[in-house]
Amino acid sequence: MTTHTLEESVAKSPPGTAASSARRRPGRIRRAGLPYLLLLPALVLELLVHLVPMVIGIVMSFKELTQFYIRDWGTAPWSGLGNYRLSVDFHAPVGAALLHSFLVTVGFTLLSVALCWLIGTAAALFLQDTFRGRGLLRALFLVPYALPVYAAVITWVFMFQHDNGLVNHVLHDQLHIGAKPAFWLIGDNSFYALLTVSVWKGWPFAFLMVTAGLQNIPGELYEAAALDGAGMWQRIRRITVPSLRPVNQVLVLVLFLWTFNDFNTPYVLFGRSAPEAADLVSVHIYQASFVTWNFGTGSAMSVLLLLFLLVVTGGYLLATTRERRTSDV
Repeated sequence: MTTHTLEESVAKSPPGTAASSARRRPGRIRRAGLPYLLLLPALVLELLVHLVPMVIGIVMSFKELTQFYIRDWGTAPWSGLGNYRLSVDFHAPVGAALLHSFLVTVGFTLLSVALCWLIGTAAALFLQDTFRGRGLLRALFLVPYALPVYAAVITWVFMFQHDNGLVNHVLHDQLHIGAKPAFWLIGDNSFYALLTVSVWKGWPFAFLMVTAGLQNIPGELYEAAALDGAGMWQRIRRITVPSLRPVNQVLVLVLFLWTFNDFNTPYVLFGRSAPEAADLVSVHIYQASFVTWNFGTGSAMSVLLLLFLLVVTGGYLLATTRERRTSDV
């Protein structure tokens, strides 16, 4: 059989035969490869923007990279694990400062995430029922989330001023709280100032997520519970909270990662050197790298931070997955 005759037989073969399958296979391959082809530009950009700098940062963490080698960092001497040993030596000044910054960040993150979730959930539940002006309130609640970070935080900087700030004017002059106006941007009060700005900026995101999750809860459940005599708190406890569990699992993880890695808020609020009470690990790494010009130690701290977040994220996802499987069973 000639080639021409073979092609004619394949074209005339009935559906379902081997010849027909061979004719459809190239089309299937092209259709299966189209999604990967469409994802290729995004993968390339992800490689250039995130993965390549990450690999370079890991390599820098093994070098004694200071300002003397900044023009040609590849010629910096190799230090091995020296930068890591220096960072985790909690009896030395560098390690002790990093440990203090880490503990401050953990406490700040837990408080901020808890308050953001609590305020956002309460606001979403308050706006669950239909009433006049609900759309306007929803828009106003999302303003802190929609504002640019620098514009919002700079406004808080003026509000926290000692002499003519709005916060001291309301608390001291109007409400007569405290013997004298407080310093909010220095000292121990800087922690509460940073926490206030972080919660004000982050709770609208929790409100948005919980509001979206509430739309998927059937109203018949609340009606049936009301007919059975369940009160408002019982309906929230027995219906709302269990139904929002998948949303809350994602929400808490995202808020944790965003807050723990937050650099813009403390940097704009306090400048290049944050007070000791508000020394978040992101600003601490920046100071170790760009203030003391020890980029090798700063890179090692960044890698340690990355490993910590990976462990926490993996453990959290594993625990929530097991909990979901147990509840399904």
